[in-house]
Amino acid sequence: MSDYITFALPKGRIMQDSMDLFARIGITCPEMDRKSRKLVFENTESRLRFMAVRATDVPTYVEYGCADLGVVGKDTLLEQGKDLYEPLDLKFGYCRMVVAEPKALRQEDDPSSWSNIRVASKYPNITENYFAAKGIQVEIIKLYGSIELAPLVGLSERIVDLVSTGATLRENGMVEVETIAEITSRLIVNRASLKTKHERIIKIIEGLEKVVGDQATISI
Repeated sequence: MSDYITFALPKGRIMQDSMDLFARIGITCPEMDRKSRKLVFENTESRLRFMAVRATDVPTYVEYGCADLGVVGKDTLLEQGKDLYEPLDLKFGYCRMVVAEPKALRQEDDPSSWSNIRVASKYPNITENYFAAKGIQVEIIKLYGSIELAPLVGLSERIVDLVSTGATLRENGMVEVETIAEITSRLIVNRASLKTKHERIIKIIEGLEKVVGDQATISI
């Protein structure tokens, strides 16, 4: 099935948003509309395959060529640093990667005076690179669950995490200190696939680029 174009998509909302966007350039998969526990779906007529995977695994499937294209958040790309082609910002799934700390600490805190701090995060590489660039020594505690809990129980003074509305931070008595990056969903492409399936992949990229551009114009 080397003539198929395979997509790796995160399960959940991003997959739905991706398929809604793809449909606007004629990329569909009726099989995905039916309730199913399947992980691989096909549109045999259009020679398209769709893999439902965990968001953190999308870059790996694309880098190793199991998928030709994928959709994943910029946070995952920054954290993993995979060797991929990233041609397009899809403009959905917006959130921010921030440094946050307890409100009580913020009242007396001066980030410009930080020299050696402890930070809890799901994103150790992003955290280390960010503070290293600022000349700040950081002890990173890698967590997988609710990062906001760490300062509440004294595990760390600060956290690095994704925020959307900031409601979870506020409910836990925390405030944003600095923004590390703005995060959206990105289209990624396997470098070898871009060469071997160039015509079809470029057509997809150009079609999505036009749709995303049209959406941006409408929103303005």
